[in-house]
Amino acid sequence: MLELAILGFLHDEPLHGYELRKRIAALTGHVRPIADGTLYPAIKRLERAGLLGRDLQPGTLAAPRHVLTLSPAGRGELLRRLREPEELFLTDENRWFTLLAFLRHLRDPAEQATVLRRRLTFLTQPASFFWDGDRPLRAADFDDPFRQGLFTIATATSRAEIRWLRDTLALLESDG
Repeated sequence: MLELAILGFLHDEPLHGYELRKRIAALTGHVRPIADGTLYPAIKRLERAGLLGRDLQPGTLAAPRHVLTLSPAGRGELLRRLREPEELFLTDENRWFTLLAFLRHLRDPAEQATVLRRRLTFLTQPASFFWDGDRPLRAADFDDPFRQGLFTIATATSRAEIRWLRDTLALLESDG
């Protein structure tokens, strides 16, 4: 998730580490705070893999700073990860949101639609937080108002996303 966010933000524009960290924190920080001890090793891994470059630029008021850029190989890797996301990026909501934040970088509406269809397939499978044997339990199956709340919120969120996915797929497929 962190590597995808780094590649995605650097696809938009070159950034220095502090600005990159702020953008990643705005996207995913509510789920996983981004510590320097996590971000900078990930940047170094991507640099060693040839996916990022680093340029030294003069600072406006301070010392020179390192500005990170996406290499052509990094651009290709980002597009590959968007085109062929691992299953966890479709089933885990936080990873899905990170993927969705950069899906526009796939320029082909058919490729975008393929990813959205995979998410839609996942969301339309029978699911529940709790099961009774093979039967998924629903909010009405509980007297507990907290579990009812859990189910009510999750159901509303899923329905809204399914509606958005179907609308967006219709738009993408009409453009293709």
